[in-house]
Amino acid sequence: MMRHARVACFGSVHDAVEIDGRLKLTDGRVVKPADVVWLPPIQPETIFALGLNYADHAKEISFKAPNEPLVFLKGPNALVGHNGQSRRPVDATHMHYECELAVVISETARNISYDDAYDYVAGYTIANDYVIRDYLENYYRPNLAAKNRDDLTPIGPYFVDKDDISYPMQLGLRTYVNGELKQEGSTRDMVFDIPYLIEYLSSFMTLNESDVILTGTPKGTVHVYEGDEVVTEIEGIGALKNTIVGDSVFAR
Repeated sequence: MMRHARVACFGSVHDAVEIDGRLKLTDGRVVKPADVVWLPPIQPETIFALGLNYADHAKEISFKAPNEPLVFLKGPNALVGHNGQSRRPVDATHMHYECELAVVISETARNISYDDAYDYVAGYTIANDYVIRDYLENYYRPNLAAKNRDDLTPIGPYFVDKDDISYPMQLGLRTYVNGELKQEGSTRDMVFDIPYLIEYLSSFMTLNESDVILTGTPKGTVHVYEGDEVVTEIEGIGALKNTIVGDSVFAR
C-alpha cells in the first residue's frame, strides 16, 4: 500500500510517501514523522459534506435518515492537518467529533453514472468533521457557523490510492477520546453509498480533480472539551490525531 502525505519541513512544503514508518520526501530525503508539520494531504477546490448519512447517527440526534442526500459545502479554510488543533469557543456547549471516510475525486467530470462512479475516485483519506451544534441552523439555511470555522476539520494524515482499498464500503471506523474508544461503525451502514453520492452530485454540477466528499459519520458522537485528544481511525487508511484547544490559545 502506498500512503501519500503533504508535510512541512526544512523550510518548505513537500509531498511524501510513507515507507517503513518514515516519510520519504520527493527530493529523496527521509524524515521521521515526528519531525514534520502535517498538512492536509490534498488541496480540494470544493468540499462536500453529508449530513445524516448513517441512520443510526440520525436516530441518536433525533432525526430520521433523509430520502435524498443532505449535502452542504465547506471551505478549504476549515481543513487542518494531522496533529493539528481545533478551537472550541468558550460559549460552545455541544461540540462533537465525526469520524468520516473522505472520498477524493480524480478528474473533472459531469453526469457520472452509478456504475462508472469508482472510475472517478482517486483515493481516500480520513476526516474528523467536527460540529459545534450550538450554531446549527434549520434546513433552509446553511450550517455555516457550525461546520466551517477555521481549522475545525482535521484531515489526513495520509491519502491512500483507490486501488489500495479493495472494499471502501466495508471499512471499520473508530474514534478515541483521550485513549478511550467512543465511536465504532462501518462504511457499509451508509444510507447513500459512494457511487450514489458521486452520481447524485455530478447530475447537477461539475466535479473537479481533488474535490472531496465527506461521507458522514456513524452513531457514537459525544461532547469534546478543551484539552481532549481525539483520534479518528479508518481501517486500511490510518489514524488522524487532533487536539481541542480553547479561546485562550488565540488570545480571545
